[in-house]
Amino acid sequence: METKPQSILIVDDELCITHSLSFLFQTEGYECFTALNAMEAEEILEEERPGLIFLDVNMPEKDGYALCRDIRNKPEFKDAHIIMLSAMGQETDTKLGLEAGANEYITKPFDPVLLRKKAKDILLKQ
Repeated sequence: METKPQSILIVDDELCITHSLSFLFQTEGYECFTALNAMEAEEILEEERPGLIFLDVNMPEKDGYALCRDIRNKPEFKDAHIIMLSAMGQETDTKLGLEAGANEYITKPFDPVLLRKKAKDILLKQ
């Protein structure tokens, strides 16, 4: 089963971020799923196969880098676009995210308008 190009998974341990991004993308017509940790995200990934994934770096138990590597090790997610969202904005943090398999690394605070445009551009290409 391949990814669903019009669906988005938002993984962040901060409820305000998952809720606000979910609302933002749902108003654009996308199906959104949210997870507060890697375990919840892995369950959603098994069932839903979103085409776009936003991952926080700092999460309890398993961080976003590890989750990103796990996602990239699954052939069914080869076409999924992963964007890391993090307050950690050093060059080494960005490098770690890209090495883990993320397509992009965006630092918090982020511009919601920019994320909405990115999501539209990415999902239209899938």
